Amino acid sequence: MKTIISLFGCILLLFSSCQNTKKTEPLMTYIEEPHSFAKPNQAVITHLDLDIIVDFKTEIISGTASYLIRNNDASEIILDSKFLDIENVQADGEDTNFSLGAFDETLGNPLKISIKKDTKQITIFYKTTNKTEALQWLKPQQTADKDQPFLFTQGQAILTRTWIPIQDSPQIRLTYNAKVEVPAQLMAVMSAENPKVKTQDGVYYFKMTQPISPYLIALAVGDIAYKPISNRTGVYAEKSMLDKAFYEFSDMEDMVASAEKLYGKYAWEQFDVIVLPPSFPFGGMENPRLTFATPTVIAGDKSLTSLIAHELAHSWSGNLVTNATWDDFWLNEGFTVYFEMRIMEALYGKDRANMLARIGRQDLEEELEGFKDTPNDTKLKLHLKGRNPDDGMNSIAYDKGYLFLRTLEETVGREKFDIFLKNYFKSHAFSTMTTEKFVTYLNENLLIKNGITFNTEEWIYEPGIPENQAIIVSDKFENVEKAVLEFVKTNTIDKAITTDWTPQEWVHFVRNFPEDMSAEQMGLIDNTFNLTNSNNSYIAMVWYEQAINHDYHGNNIDEKIEAFLTQVGRRWYVSTIYKAFKRNNKTDEALAIYRKARANYHSVTANTIDDMLGFEGE
Repeated sequence: MKTIISLFGCILLLFSSCQNTKKTEPLMTYIEEPHSFAKPNQAVITHLDLDIIVDFKTEIISGTASYLIRNNDASEIILDSKFLDIENVQADGEDTNFSLGAFDETLGNPLKISIKKDTKQITIFYKTTNKTEALQWLKPQQTADKDQPFLFTQGQAILTRTWIPIQDSPQIRLTYNAKVEVPAQLMAVMSAENPKVKTQDGVYYFKMTQPISPYLIALAVGDIAYKPISNRTGVYAEKSMLDKAFYEFSDMEDMVASAEKLYGKYAWEQFDVIVLPPSFPFGGMENPRLTFATPTVIAGDKSLTSLIAHELAHSWSGNLVTNATWDDFWLNEGFTVYFEMRIMEALYGKDRANMLARIGRQDLEEELEGFKDTPNDTKLKLHLKGRNPDDGMNSIAYDKGYLFLRTLEETVGREKFDIFLKNYFKSHAFSTMTTEKFVTYLNENLLIKNGITFNTEEWIYEPGIPENQAIIVSDKFENVEKAVLEFVKTNTIDKAITTDWTPQEWVHFVRNFPEDMSAEQMGLIDNTFNLTNSNNSYIAMVWYEQAINHDYHGNNIDEKIEAFLTQVGRRWYVSTIYKAFKRNNKTDEALAIYRKARANYHSVTANTIDDMLGFEGE
């Protein structure tokens, strides 16, 4: 009997020892993250219950953020907070001590919360402030319908912490539920399961069951409606934009089907797009289940919908497999541009895809020139510690990343590369990825396996573009270049050859004007094709840039440029034009416009132009 008891005691002791060992070991290991104060190896959030009220009168969001946490015997958990009013904090329903650490201009404050070793939940009572960078509150006159106000959030890269206290690192994934109360005449939508009609009381409930990174938590509130395209795709927009958006994005179901054939099943059930007011700072933002899109993509002919293909591709590269830190941003964007081009090729042919890729190559060349004094910024793997991660969100990540992957594809063959990518997305679904981990996976599952030698390290860790780059050829662009040369030589152009030009061909035409083209020649082009009044925002943007470069002032173009910069908030477009002003020693003209336009810009755009023009407020 004693022996049996002793044996049973030993088993209990062994079991207890195993349990204790398990408790002190982190369930997963997180890497050091320079853009978050969180220490997730000690205590990490796993699920968010958000309960907020959106008040347009005060322009404040208030409520609670409650988290389930995984606790590795920690005495505190640290969240990120910036420009938030933290009113109270509870741990497992009881008030607990908390403090805000020293403020960092880029990162904000660490929110340190006292917990016990067995704490399972924390709740933060908070309000946003008038400094909150993620939110843009719009007056009715700043919307399409000009009848009701509008609100949208933009969390990438580290702005979610300015409207929700959170562990704001891309390597931390969480699920969430939300209750959002808005004025009864408005609808709320999020990056989650969404309503299709307005509620009577303005209260909306949301659920995101797949774990996502904090920068992908998104909210929009406005007088919007929904129109389905298929049983899993559709559009939200203000009433005056709804039919236009529906027509423009009517190929969305075909895009999803094409993407699935390439790299596996779409993992998010629903793929919808909301068209936001023109101040939205990006072309699109890949918030899961609900892409946020700029109205500048609506051209009336589906010619700019590669942007939708891009955001859809993020459903695999970015949302499904996410960069672990912002130093690894190219893993999100380089893969997505590659995937975008493959979707566009599948739907619209190789010519269309190659034209888009050639334009991207031109963007890359311009970016490389801009970084000639800081060549380390042209590496794919970045080192952004001490800097705003927004500094790395440029053509290097997108277009050098794409060129690297396309060169890989051409080296190993498309069939093998497609199998590799499909397995990559499948085997790393709902996880995060570092550059180093990807290189190991690439070597083991593609290069070594197929006996292929490739200069991966040079592409990723060295500045510039290696010599073994894929050469992107477009017969249509070659014909466009011939048209430019003919015009420069003769001051005439046959309108017939431009009849079927796509916007990409027009963009290539305008971009290839020689530096010594005269203002008179610009006038001849404008009088022939009326580019100053183009309804295509992309063509207008490159035309306005060239007008500034060549000192062209005909056809009331100065007023058109000012109107464009005042009405459009898409950072790429407006920064291109302001950069042209600065490059041509016309900063005073730029500042005169910017003073009028700045209030219409989201903080993401305003911060970029502030730095570019040296604007410090007045």
